[in-house]
Amino acid sequence: MNTEVRPTDLYRLPWSLNDNVLSWLEPTKRCNLYCEGCYSTNDPKSDKTLEQVREDLEDFVRQRTVDSISVAGGDPLVHPEIEAIVRMIRHEFNLKPVLNTNGLALTPELLRRLKAAGVHGFTFHIDSSQGRPGWKDKNEIELNELRLHYAEMVEEVGGLTVAFNSTVFPHTLKYVPALVEWAREHIDIVHNMVFILFRTMRSAEFDYFAHGKKIDGKELVYYDQERNPEPLRAADVINEIRKVEPEFQPAAYLGGTKDPDSLKWLLSGRLASKRKTFGYIGPRYMELVQTAHHIFARRYLAYVAPELLERGRSIMAGFSLVDSGTRRAARSFLKRTLSSPKDLFERVHYQTLLIIQPIDFGKGGETNMCDGCPDMTIHKGELVWSCRLDEKLRYGCFLTACPRPALGSEALPILSQPRAG
Repeated sequence: MNTEVRPTDLYRLPWSLNDNVLSWLEPTKRCNLYCEGCYSTNDPKSDKTLEQVREDLEDFVRQRTVDSISVAGGDPLVHPEIEAIVRMIRHEFNLKPVLNTNGLALTPELLRRLKAAGVHGFTFHIDSSQGRPGWKDKNEIELNELRLHYAEMVEEVGGLTVAFNSTVFPHTLKYVPALVEWAREHIDIVHNMVFILFRTMRSAEFDYFAHGKKIDGKELVYYDQERNPEPLRAADVINEIRKVEPEFQPAAYLGGTKDPDSLKWLLSGRLASKRKTFGYIGPRYMELVQTAHHIFARRYLAYVAPELLERGRSIMAGFSLVDSGTRRAARSFLKRTLSSPKDLFERVHYQTLLIIQPIDFGKGGETNMCDGCPDMTIHKGELVWSCRLDEKLRYGCFLTACPRPALGSEALPILSQPRAG
């Protein structure tokens, strides 16, 4: 197995600007929790009307074929019409609404109403960077208790997908292995684990300009964080995961708009029981699933229904002939059951692990964005990167960066994690 992860060894996800798996809807910029480094400014007067939300959705479907809508913000649960928004996405636009939330406003009663409205699932953002009441100063391992609370709450109503986002800082990188193990132990109710690498503006190396005029980076919410001076790369997270799962191997990726070696979205699929990981699917599996879904449904696939994720043994049986990763997992499963026949009756699940490495700048200040980014949002009818929406709102344009002449020419990552809530 390759220890180095190279783009040429992976399946390049076919998502593009106008043909993608999802889009990013922001019905509000209002939030009920502070997360260190969040790209989004909290605006208490930013709730959109239902008609404005409908206009955003119409702009999406006019410009972009998608399977799902990530409803974010701010925190979407604070919007007074969130049930109507979910119902609109599901029944008027025939798309899967997935709520990206910190979970603070979620109650069992609201959860049941959202399911009745047609919500497809939840992505909870929980990590130690948040000023969460009752959980301040807790580390990532201690926060697993809270993650489990939300996973069990959603499981109680049944039939909904559950994902967790965690921002990875240099000082929290060491907790990644524990989160990977925790996700496996709860693979029956946790379907996706996302690690988002933190970025700052690196203003010691770059000056920033809007419409040719130099601006003060402190005006933006994601200004530099002194305790995170060194950037992280996807490879750093891979190395941490392999401390507990040496067989960890990504299958697919999105690259950068400027740097062909970038691993912006690094996607892997784990085949495991609650006690053991048997292996990871390979590039051919991901290619066949995405291609087949596009042929028959005319859109790429996101957020598979939970009941399908319980069919890990069927995946191994069906794809082992064509996919090397799945074949290795099947051999591991058979070896395990031969030595312990009772394990034959233990359910095998499919679970996604995703690493997101946000924007970086080249040596001349050029922006290296996520090529084919799923998290595009709408601003005045135009598709824009959601992680840079605040620049559009404040300055009417994306900022341009210029390296300070006295410094070296290495490409330096900047800005913050692409995350709401």
